[in-house]
Amino acid sequence: MHPRRGGRRSTTKLPPKKAPPPAAPARDSSARAGPLEARSGRDRWRNIDEEDTEPVQPRFRPQRDVGPQLNRTAHYTPLELFQLFFTTTVIDTLVKNTNTYGAKKCQGQREGWVPVTAADMYSYISLVLYMGIVPLKTLKEFWRGSTLFSLPFPASVMPCRRFLAISRSLHMNDPAKEAANDQKKGTLGFDKLFKIRPLYDQILEACHSHFHPHQHISIDERMVASKARFGFKQYSRNKPTKWGFKLYVLADSRCGYTLNFFVYVGKDGEPTGKGISYDAVMRLLNIPFLGRGYKLYVDNFYTSPTLFLDLLTRKIWACGTIRSNVTGFPKAKTNNMPEKTPRGTIRWIRKGALLFVKWFDCREVTMCTTMHKAYSNEMVSRKVKNKDGQWIVNHMPIPGCVKDYNKHMGGVDLSDALIGYYNVLHKTQRWYKTLFYHFVDIATVNAFILHKEMCKMQNRPVGTQKSFREELILSLAQIVAAARSCVVCKRKSPIYCSTCHKTLCLTTLRNCYSKWHRSNNICV
Repeated sequence: MHPRRGGRRSTTKLPPKKAPPPAAPARDSSARAGPLEARSGRDRWRNIDEEDTEPVQPRFRPQRDVGPQLNRTAHYTPLELFQLFFTTTVIDTLVKNTNTYGAKKCQGQREGWVPVTAADMYSYISLVLYMGIVPLKTLKEFWRGSTLFSLPFPASVMPCRRFLAISRSLHMNDPAKEAANDQKKGTLGFDKLFKIRPLYDQILEACHSHFHPHQHISIDERMVASKARFGFKQYSRNKPTKWGFKLYVLADSRCGYTLNFFVYVGKDGEPTGKGISYDAVMRLLNIPFLGRGYKLYVDNFYTSPTLFLDLLTRKIWACGTIRSNVTGFPKAKTNNMPEKTPRGTIRWIRKGALLFVKWFDCREVTMCTTMHKAYSNEMVSRKVKNKDGQWIVNHMPIPGCVKDYNKHMGGVDLSDALIGYYNVLHKTQRWYKTLFYHFVDIATVNAFILHKEMCKMQNRPVGTQKSFREELILSLAQIVAAARSCVVCKRKSPIYCSTCHKTLCLTTLRNCYSKWHRSNNICV
């Protein structure tokens, strides 16, 4: 009978309960991908004696012939190559907007604005390039006639007052349009780079049009020094230039040609939600006529499994250093680097198309790649001390991804070095003028690279960048001299009347200056 509620319990003994099974040991977080992946051993770091599958290598299919997009049998002068970037349209834009701003600035002043001509702008750029080769502390020192500062070239091209007047009024956009843009501050329609927009767009188009990259390309940051006050000034701890403009740059790894770039102004456009570095790479690669099969190299700021897999869908393979805290990086600890790791130690994990590699040199180097296998029997030499304290050469294994990264990552650094040799940057409190000078640097270096590539294709000797710039400066000055012919005798003359805006001779043999003014009833 059933026991009554509140009564005594039945004394019938039940069979003893089975003890619960022991708790399973904690599994590595990298094994969460599933039982098949766990059984295949992908949740542990592998050694170099374990064979990796080499990924399918890209078939390089550029949409144009790589190299200069020019007549490959023609001989181009430095001036003709420079004018591919600073075209007559660019010069006319600079002249028009500089005159507009200069006239507005000089209203009500005793000395009115003397209009700038195309010849004046060529003269100005010639001297800007000259000052990069012969640097002095201040601009006025280039026109000093003392024994220590006897430089006849600047005075033969343009008077000091004229050069400084153009520098103060230099403008790349219409001042009236700039004022309208300023009214949009705080709205989505406001363009932070509006002051440089016309020249910015024209230089970018020229960079795309006149050169097609080889298979290896790289992306990196570039800092342009500036002490001006502007809202998008950046600080870069790891760059020689700490404060200034930050540019994201795509360059050809073989020659350093600047293919594409943009000035970072903060959050711009509609973000994808995948990070600033992801958006920067996709924006730089969005250039016409690129093609497929490219090999891209980036540093750990840009590298992520998401980016590399998305690049594969666009037929672009990638390789770069990677941070271990990036989403998608393997969390496996099994067979990881030991505490005291000998140099040359390699560990790797493959996850589909992605290969993650750790290599110990002086420190641990961590890589991610979609184009390499873990180890291809390649070696590298290092000088080390033996037990007796003597330096000896030691050969140790190196992953192919590290070797290729060291070889091809320096495209932007090469471009920066070529710019840095003869940098034309002047001190200025106007941020848009700083970028104007940098655009001159980009145009000159890209023109020089085109010159080098054309010389190699035509088996002609390649000169130095300095000799290229010297010839360019003289050619620009000759344009100025050709444009400055006397209105009376038609001979070349450096004398320019700011009152009647005419070029006139004033020498011991010819006095066209007085003759012109007398014939026009102008008192001098």
